[in-house]
Amino acid sequence: MDKGRGAAGATRDKAYEAKDRASETAQSAADRTRDGAGQTGSYIGQTAEAAKQKAAGAAQYAKETAIAGKDKTGAVLQQAGEQVKSVAVGAKDAVMNTLGMSGDNNATAAGKDTSTYKPGKDYQ
Repeated sequence: MDKGRGAAGATRDKAYEAKDRASETAQSAADRTRDGAGQTGSYIGQTAEAAKQKAAGAAQYAKETAIAGKDKTGAVLQQAGEQVKSVAVGAKDAVMNTLGMSGDNNATAAGKDTSTYKPGKDYQ
């Protein structure tokens, strides 16, 4: 019977060893899964941070572009205003010269309409 008990004991020992190996394998798989989940979470966190930084960069670029556009628009409007003012002054001067109200009695013929101008008494 000792042989039977010895065989039963050996079988039982082998069963415990198999159970322990299976338990270790399962524990190892659980650890790897946990580590993988941690790495996945870390990857997602890094990706989210990178996306956040890109969005912040894009917002800063948009802000700078808007400011530059505003500055450029202001300069264009100022230039247009100066041009309108210059045209208005030129038009006023032309009307005053045409009506003889320029106040410049020594004006040369360069600004006058000479189509009806008679240069002297003997002009025919």
